[in-house]
Amino acid sequence: MIQQKQFGVWMDTENATIVTKENTEAGAVVIVAHTAGGSVAHNSSEKNENNEKRTQQAKYFKEIATHLQNATFLHVTGTGQVQEQFIHYLAATPQFKNLKTEESTSNKMSDEKLISFFGEKLF
Repeated sequence: MIQQKQFGVWMDTENATIVTKENTEAGAVVIVAHTAGGSVAHNSSEKNENNEKRTQQAKYFKEIATHLQNATFLHVTGTGQVQEQFIHYLAATPQFKNLKTEESTSNKMSDEKLISFFGEKLF
């Protein structure tokens, strides 16, 4: 049987929590990392500010992706549209081209509720 590497990410534009299912029979969901996105200082040039936001978002997405080594399944949840942007980022990244993804929308949760939430989503 092929070993599934399943992950879950709760994210908004500023913070992300990455979880995975341990490779045990019980398959406990555990938190892998907490990641913070950088903030962008206001800039008098709208073009420069937009470029800075794009650069910061790419760094944020890349940081999250470093925790998804050999992932075969990913469920992304959170507020706003950043989850969809992150899924598009992963789809454009060669190492994640075969990654199966799902997304949903949810409010911020405590770590305990997040583990419970992903316990139902990861198989």
